[in-house]
Amino acid sequence: MKEKKEEKEKKKIFTKKAVKEFMVDFAILLIACSVSAFSVVGVLLPNGLTSGGITGVVRIVQNYVDIDFSFLFYGGSLVVVVLVAIFMGWKELKKILLLSIMYPAVLFVFERFDFQLLEEKDILLAAVFCGVFTGIYVGLVFWRGYASAGTDAIAKLLRKKFFHNVSLSKILMCIDAVIILSSAVVYGRNIALYALITQVIITKTSEVILYGFENKVMKITIITSEYEKMRDYIINDLGRGVSSTEIQGEYTHKTMRQLILLCSPRESTMVKKKIAEIDRGAFVTLIRVETVWGAGKDFDDIVKE
Repeated sequence: MKEKKEEKEKKKIFTKKAVKEFMVDFAILLIACSVSAFSVVGVLLPNGLTSGGITGVVRIVQNYVDIDFSFLFYGGSLVVVVLVAIFMGWKELKKILLLSIMYPAVLFVFERFDFQLLEEKDILLAAVFCGVFTGIYVGLVFWRGYASAGTDAIAKLLRKKFFHNVSLSKILMCIDAVIILSSAVVYGRNIALYALITQVIITKTSEVILYGFENKVMKITIITSEYEKMRDYIINDLGRGVSSTEIQGEYTHKTMRQLILLCSPRESTMVKKKIAEIDRGAFVTLIRVETVWGAGKDFDDIVKE
C-alpha cells in the first residue's frame, strides 16, 4: 500500500511538472507567434514584400485570389500537416501540430487590426525588420523544441523519401530558393531580392536567439610533439583544465599525445598563436560547441566570459 501511494505521489508531481512546463511553452510560443504575426500584418503586407517558406507561397497565391492572408496560411499549414501525417507519422506530426493551430489563429486576430510599424513605405527597412521579427519567432520556437508546419517539415519529408544523402539545410535552402525565384516572376526581381535579404536576416537572428551573439564555448584538439609545453601553457597561463589521450598514427605508427580543452573564443585565439610559436607542425582542430553542461568551475567561467 505504501509503495502504491508513493507511486501515485510521483505521478502527481510528474503531471504537475509537465503541465507547468507546457504552460511556460505555451506562453513563450504565444509571444513568438504574436511577434511574427505583427511582422507579417504590420510590416510585410503593407510594404508589398514576400519571403521564403509558407509565407512566400501564400503571398504568391494571394496575388491571384482575394482571400485574407491568415485563411490562406491556414490552408497551407493544413496541407503540410496532412502530408506529414501520411508520410511521416505521429512522431513528426506532434512536433508541428500545436503551432499549426496557434500561429494562423494569431495571424487571424492580428489581421482584424489596421496598424503598420513604419510611418511611410520603406521597402528596405521593412525587409530588415521582417527578418528580425521572424527570426525572433523561429529562434523562440526552436529554443522550446517545437516546429512549425512550414517548409522545414517539407524538407524533412523530401529527405526521408527521396534525398537520403542530402543534408536537411541544403534541401530547405533549395525549397526557399524556388519560392523566392517564383516570387520574382509574380512580384518582380526587386521584391525577390528584398525577400532574400529578409531570409538571411531570419537565419542570423534565430541563431542569436538560440546561441547568443557568439558561440561562447570552443573545443580545441591539439596533436603536438611539444605536448608538455602546450599543457603547461594551458594550465598555468590560461588557467584552464585540459585532458589528454595517447594516440597512434596508423600510417607512421608514431605515438603522440592529444590535448583536448574547452575555452572561450578569445582564449582559442591565444591557443592558436601559442601553438604556432612552439610547434608549427602541430595538428589542430577547432569547433564551436553549442551546448555544454557539467559540474565544475571551468565550465562556469567559460560560459560567463
